[in-house]
Amino acid sequence: MIILIVIVFAALGFIVSRRLKSKFKKYSQTSLKANLSGKEIAELMLADNNVSDVRVLSVEGQLTDHYNPANKTVNLSPDVYYGRNAAAAAVAAHECGHAIQHATAYAWLNLRSAMVPVQNASGKILNIVLIASLFGGAFIGLPYELIGFIIVGAYGIMTLFTLVTLPVEFDASARALAWVKERNVVTPDEYAMSKDALKWAAMTYVVAALAALATLAYYIMIFFGNRD
Repeated sequence: MIILIVIVFAALGFIVSRRLKSKFKKYSQTSLKANLSGKEIAELMLADNNVSDVRVLSVEGQLTDHYNPANKTVNLSPDVYYGRNAAAAAVAAHECGHAIQHATAYAWLNLRSAMVPVQNASGKILNIVLIASLFGGAFIGLPYELIGFIIVGAYGIMTLFTLVTLPVEFDASARALAWVKERNVVTPDEYAMSKDALKWAAMTYVVAALAALATLAYYIMIFFGNRD
């Protein structure tokens, strides 16, 4: 059963990833009439929202764009940083959406940030217990039921993390799209492209959340489904 879950969601993830890359490639071929680069769009959006302590940097890779709250940097891949197209505009504005969330103490982002160390610890515990349980509960001196509680508890935290990530990502995209439209950074046609690109980017997080929920349900069924 777990193998089937992995296969199904790996396939879904692959399809969504391919679709996302295809969309970004397509929309990268449409130059913005405003002729602004991703870097310029990011800096403009930050300034319009009175965020003055965040730097916009270029990082290596493709679709490696992210906001780092630790050092307050919007990190854009070269295609986005230098790009002057609908795809670059969407990504740059989206990452600035996260910076604005941080600056305004957006509740879901604060919760997600607070969960990071707990989520990381849960992942390590889960890996240790899963590997050790392959040799039987006696290998680590724990009864089967307790192993179940640990696995379900750890995976429950990891699943919750993926669910909390959803409103953070959706809100960043909503902020981005509202700003590029109101600021006339994009034309109506370019806006539609930006919206479609961000929709497919969001789908990667949706698939991850669904995969986590399915796996959590599997572990609950395995360890506690047949209890009288």
